[in-house]
Amino acid sequence: MERDDQEQKQKVQCNRTELNMASARGFSTIAIHAGQDPQQWTHASVVPPLVMSTSFQHDAPGQHRGYVYGRSGNPTRTVLETCLAALEDGKHCLTFASGLGATTAITALIQAGDHLVASDDLYGGTNRLFQKCLIKQNIKSTFVDMTSVQNVIDAIQPNTKMIWLESPSNPLLKVVDLKALVDAVKSRRPDIIVVVDNTFLTCYFQKPLEFKVDISMYSLTKYMNGHLDVLMGAAITRRDDLGEKLRFLQKVMGIVPSPFDCALVNRSLKTLELRMQRHMENGLAVAKFLESHSNVERVLHPYFPSHPQHDVALKQSTGHSGMVSFYLKGNSHKFLKALKVFTLGASLGGCESLAALPCIMTHASVPEDERAALGVTDQLIRLSVGLESKQDLIADIQQALDASQ
Repeated sequence: MERDDQEQKQKVQCNRTELNMASARGFSTIAIHAGQDPQQWTHASVVPPLVMSTSFQHDAPGQHRGYVYGRSGNPTRTVLETCLAALEDGKHCLTFASGLGATTAITALIQAGDHLVASDDLYGGTNRLFQKCLIKQNIKSTFVDMTSVQNVIDAIQPNTKMIWLESPSNPLLKVVDLKALVDAVKSRRPDIIVVVDNTFLTCYFQKPLEFKVDISMYSLTKYMNGHLDVLMGAAITRRDDLGEKLRFLQKVMGIVPSPFDCALVNRSLKTLELRMQRHMENGLAVAKFLESHSNVERVLHPYFPSHPQHDVALKQSTGHSGMVSFYLKGNSHKFLKALKVFTLGASLGGCESLAALPCIMTHASVPEDERAALGVTDQLIRLSVGLESKQDLIADIQQALDASQ
C-alpha cells in the first residue's frame, strides 16, 4: 500500500506542473484546460475519457501505472480534482460522494475529545451532523455568530481543533470577515484548522485559501456542477499535511464519487464563469424587485448597501451568486404554492430557479428554539435564482406576491 501511495503522489505531482502553468491564466481558461491535456492519453482525446473500471492491470505484482483500485484512485476523478485545485489556487483537491461526505471526511481530521466552533447559521444538514453524529464521537460543537470575530475567540477552548463556517451563510446570507477571523485565530492558536464552506459563491467569486483558510469545502452538487443532476463534495487545501491526510481518509472511508459523476462535474466547470455571471445578474434583478414590493419586509443580499456586512462582502468577494433570502409580509405557503417558473424544492445552484421555506425544508433538523433565535421563521423564504429570462422570473415573483396577500 505504501507503493500505491507513492505512485499516487507522483501522479498528482505530474499534474501539478500543468496546474502551476494554468494559474497565471483567466478563470475560464483554467476551467477548460487544467487537468485536461490531451497528451496525457495515448489517444490524445481532447475531452478526457470516462474511465469506469474499478480495477487496473498490474505490470507485475506490486507494479502498476498509478492506479490500483477505483476507491483509491481513478483517472477521471484525477482530471476533476486537478482542475478544481487549479481553479481554487490550491495544491490538493479531494472529491467525495456528496457535500456531507466531504464534511464527514474533513471532521475526521479531529478526534474524540476535541472541540469544534461552528457558525450559528449553517446548512441544516451540517448542523445535524455536528449535533447528532459528532457528539457520539465525543466531539462537541459550540455555535456562535461569526460576524463578530470576538465571538469566535471567546468560544475557543483548550481542546478546540477546528473552526467551521459558511460565508455567505445558509439561509441568512451572513458574511464573515475571513482575513480578520483567520488572523485572530492563528495568532493565538496556529494548530486550529479553519474550514470555510464556499458553496454559495464558488471559487469564481471568492477564494477562501487566499485569506489563509486551511480548507475550502464545497458541495459540488450546487453551483459548481450547476445542473441539479450530481451529488458530490470537495475539499481543497494548500497544506501538504492536510492534503495527505484527506487523501488517506478518502481512500479508507470510501466516500468517493463515481467516475461518471466526476465527468459531469468536469464538463460543468467549463461553463462556470458564464453561469455565475448570469446567476448574479438575475439574482440582483430579483432582489431589487423584491426590495421595492410592499409585501416584502426585508431582503437579504450581501451586495445591497442595506446588508449589515456589505463592506466585508465587497472586500473579499468579486460578486454574489443567485442566492437571495427575504422576509415576506404575506402568507409564505400561498406564495410558494403560486409560483410557476420557480420550483418549490430543496438544493440550489442549478439552471432552474428554486424556492424553499428553510424552517420546514432545509433547516427542519435544526431545533425550533435555535431557528427562532436565528430568525429562520415561517416568513423567511430562500430563493436560488436560476438562468431563466429575468423578466419571466420577476413576473413570476410578482404574481406569487399578489397571491400571498
